Amino acid sequence: MASLRLSLVLVLLLATAVGPGRAQTVSGKPVPRVPDADGWFGLFNGRDLSGWMTFDPGVWSVGGSGELSGRGPRSYLFSPGTYRNFILQADAKLNAKGDSGIILRAALETGAPKGYEVQLCNTGDDVQKTGSLYNFEKVTVTTVADEEWSRQTVAVIGNRIMIQLNGKLLVDYPDKESTYTEGHIAFQQSDQ
Repeated sequence: MASLRLSLVLVLLLATAVGPGRAQTVSGKPVPRVPDADGWFGLFNGRDLSGWMTFDPGVWSVGGSGELSGRGPRSYLFSPGTYRNFILQADAKLNAKGDSGIILRAALETGAPKGYEVQLCNTGDDVQKTGSLYNFEKVTVTTVADEEWSRQTVAVIGNRIMIQLNGKLLVDYPDKESTYTEGHIAFQQSDQ
């Protein structure tokens, strides 16, 4: 069985959320989000998936250590807010033949959402491997073993998308057409 597992402790965001309803409220008053000492915001609360939305069947859960797991048929888990310019850092570990991804500036829709996909596929059948910007900039060499944690650091600034894998820059892609300008962050998992 293939699945995606992300450490929620290290799913961090340095970002500006856009659109209404992005701040927590207490007694009807907004409560500002407080970054950690390095300026990062946690994307999850590490306990549950409050506010997150899923489309298509699939089982998403938060483990005791705060890690996100996805199981079942292809499914997408969407962030409550939308984002324009941000840096995302996530630690991921895939099972054998896992084929998943992180969709950036994703449209909230069923099926495969439109957006930029950071590919997570170590030894699966897809020729585009972990670190690819799917259908834009291909990485065809496997650089991460199955069942091994890897860190993705992704910067999405204007029309430029940069992907680092374990500190090594793999993709620096200027999208001259600015295909996707704003959207959710979505996690994809797929048991093939």
